[in-house]
Amino acid sequence: MVDDNELNRLRDIAAPAPAKDAKARAFEAALRAYDQENISAVTQGSVGGLRLTERAQKLWSEIMQKKLIATPVLAGLVALPIAGYATFHMLREQPPKFGGDEKITETLADKPATVKPTTAEPKPAPTGLEKDKKADADVESRDAADALVAPASPQKSESTVAGGAAQQNALERGVLAEPAPPAPTGEFALDGAVSAPSTSRARMPAESKLTAPQQPSTLPADQMQPQPENRDRIEDFKTNPVHAALEDPVSTFSIDVDTASYSFVRSSLKQGTLPQVDTVRVEEMINYFPYDWKGPESASTPFNSTVSVMPTPWNTHTRLMHVAIKGFDVKPTEQPKANLVFLIDVSGSMDEPDKLPLLKSAFRLLVSKLKADDTISIVTYAGDAGTVLEPTKASQKDKILSAIDNLTPGGSTAGEAGIKEAYRLAQKSFVKDGVNRVMLATDGDFNVGQSDDDDLKRLIEKERKTGVFLSVFGFGRGNLNDQMMQTIAQNGNGTAAYIDTLAEAEKVLVEDASSTLFTIAKDVKIQVEFNPNKVSEYRLIGYETRALNREDFNNDRVDAGDVGSGHSVTAIYEITPKGSGGEQIDALRYGQASVDNGGVANADEYAFVKIRYKLPNEDVSKLIATPVTSANEISSFDQASTDQRFSVAVAAFGQKLRDEDATAKFGYDKIMEIATAARGADPFGYRSEFLSLVRLASALGGNR
Repeated sequence: MVDDNELNRLRDIAAPAPAKDAKARAFEAALRAYDQENISAVTQGSVGGLRLTERAQKLWSEIMQKKLIATPVLAGLVALPIAGYATFHMLREQPPKFGGDEKITETLADKPATVKPTTAEPKPAPTGLEKDKKADADVESRDAADALVAPASPQKSESTVAGGAAQQNALERGVLAEPAPPAPTGEFALDGAVSAPSTSRARMPAESKLTAPQQPSTLPADQMQPQPENRDRIEDFKTNPVHAALEDPVSTFSIDVDTASYSFVRSSLKQGTLPQVDTVRVEEMINYFPYDWKGPESASTPFNSTVSVMPTPWNTHTRLMHVAIKGFDVKPTEQPKANLVFLIDVSGSMDEPDKLPLLKSAFRLLVSKLKADDTISIVTYAGDAGTVLEPTKASQKDKILSAIDNLTPGGSTAGEAGIKEAYRLAQKSFVKDGVNRVMLATDGDFNVGQSDDDDLKRLIEKERKTGVFLSVFGFGRGNLNDQMMQTIAQNGNGTAAYIDTLAEAEKVLVEDASSTLFTIAKDVKIQVEFNPNKVSEYRLIGYETRALNREDFNNDRVDAGDVGSGHSVTAIYEITPKGSGGEQIDALRYGQASVDNGGVANADEYAFVKIRYKLPNEDVSKLIATPVTSANEISSFDQASTDQRFSVAVAAFGQKLRDEDATAKFGYDKIMEIATAARGADPFGYRSEFLSLVRLASALGGNR
């Protein structure tokens, strides 16, 4: 219970008239009930109807502006402690102590103000002191209104009271023997400081008191935190147009085995939003899935190509020319030694669950996949680059895993310095005729040193000539520089993948480890020449960011994509057979004579497919050529293989997400129908997951 002297001090904040009317008595009862946490009594006598002093009215107004009173219960639990606390300090026998920075250092939570002392003498009412300390009291009142205040706790134990009194004495002397431990949420000191609870108080049950949520002191309690800015950098591009075979019969592009786009799309759909159009690269979605294309017989021919022509499910007037490439699958016993450098971004932005923690788990999976005589080095970069692990044999697994586990985020992003240090270590432990690769894991931009994509491209091009390749793995959203990832991966003779889950890390770094690490052919380019006597129009589905000039095909200095061990690569053209009635481009008035004169060679061919490639340790390209004739035709779409039909379903889905004209009238239900019928063997569930993504996109975008 509150003693009479303390009650007199607390009553001064209100001046009911007459002094002993019913409301005054209710107010006195509320103050007495406050120590016992009688919520109803506090609610009934808190403010309603009482004539408050000007200072009390101002304080109450500030409390209401802060919206600290959400319910009648909180009105009693929050308003009375603020008013009582301000008055209690105002009427103290001694002024509060200040530190050198003129900030109040004593706290409410440590004062057993509501507990009646057993031996202390009653304190005289300091009416004169109130007048002397008016200015200080006004400051304290404003500070109290700006802070969140926890409601009163149940009666403290004697040990708690004693501990609070001891700390109070130390505070009044201006000295604390040691830093106070942090208090539970909701116990605040003036000026935003948090009080230090005693041990016994910290052990109190959570339900024994109602705590006010902690808020940043710079924002009002009712103001929402600003959403983080989305700074993802995605290269924008236009969908490939339809070409007239008579005017422009040649199509040239670099092969692409990256899979980042599919993971990006999946992440967006599972978060309940349709993906941004430019995050959808159709070829990367198609090539995400493993296919059982026919491969080469021996390693002397690094890959085999299979070309088929089939009806188009979304257009009865056109056909699909399906080009499937399968790389030679190097057996584990024949795989060369690997010299890997993990280049890991540990900048401050990586301090999120789907970034550095996921990255560490992902690389732990890769370590378990390597052979004992493979070599691993670890370089980190934040404000500067540093070597965490010198070249170490994979047989020392515990040492490597310990180095990964000890990675912590912090600082800016000195990516250029990290790349140079990673290449230095790769050269230090270079394996002749082996795999020498830097594996860059990051969430975003390089903001220290060279950060321009073209500058980084030149740096990577210079380093790849030494025989050290580079792959890039992206983590997290909001700061991801996908455009930079694509640029340096392609120019580093490597792959770019986006890892959003541990399951994706397992796919990329364990299940697809051979194709990710072991390159069987580099600078792989495809050029297709269409016969205008058989094909009126064509368009390449996807590969917009991999387009090459016609003359680049025979130029061995022009970089292109790479194929790893066992890689499956698929390219699909939609072609319009001549005379089908599906042409979108008017024929040239004077162009027919050159093809209708009866002297055209190979007039029965649809197209002529050429593939150029270099072996990993060679600089001169080799050529594989395949004519496409009626022998490559499949009479109906249903007669195409399971893998062919599924890849076409993925191509349709990618175009649908990009809102392309070709699939505007082809609904998600049709895509589901094709993919479901062609799901086939699905040991890892990738195709089943694809079906769920189609359902999500249909629900989010409508089954157009």
